[in-house]
Amino acid sequence: MAFDRNLLSRQTIRSIGQYERKFPEFAIGDTVEVALRIKEGTKERIQTFKGDVIARKNNGASSTFTVRKLGTHSVYVERIFPLYSPLVQDIKVARKGRVRRAKLYYLRDRVGKSARIKEKIVAKKRK
Repeated sequence: MAFDRNLLSRQTIRSIGQYERKFPEFAIGDTVEVALRIKEGTKERIQTFKGDVIARKNNGASSTFTVRKLGTHSVYVERIFPLYSPLVQDIKVARKGRVRRAKLYYLRDRVGKSARIKEKIVAKKRK
C-alpha cells in the first residue's frame, strides 16, 4: 500500500485551527440562536441570530453551518457561520426539527406556512 503524503498533510492542516468548543449538539432542521461578537469601532457587543439550520458541512477546522431566518419586510436572510470561529460566542438550540433531508435548500423557494419545519417531539424516559 502506497503512502499518500497529500492525504496526511490535508488532515493535519484541517485539524490545526480546531479546538474544543462546548456547543450543544444540533442538526439540520433545528432552530438555533447564534450569539456573535460584533466589533463597532472600539466597542464590542453580542448580537444574536435566530433561525433554522438548513445546511451543515463537517470538514474539520473549516466546518460550517447555514442558518436561515425571516428578516424584516418578510425577506429571508441566510448566514453561513464557521463552527470554530472565535467570533461565535455561543449556540443555543431553541427547538428540534423533524426533517428527512440532509440539506434544506428547498425552503428557499417557499414562503409562509409551507416554509415551516415540524417540531420533533421527544418522549421523556420512564424510571
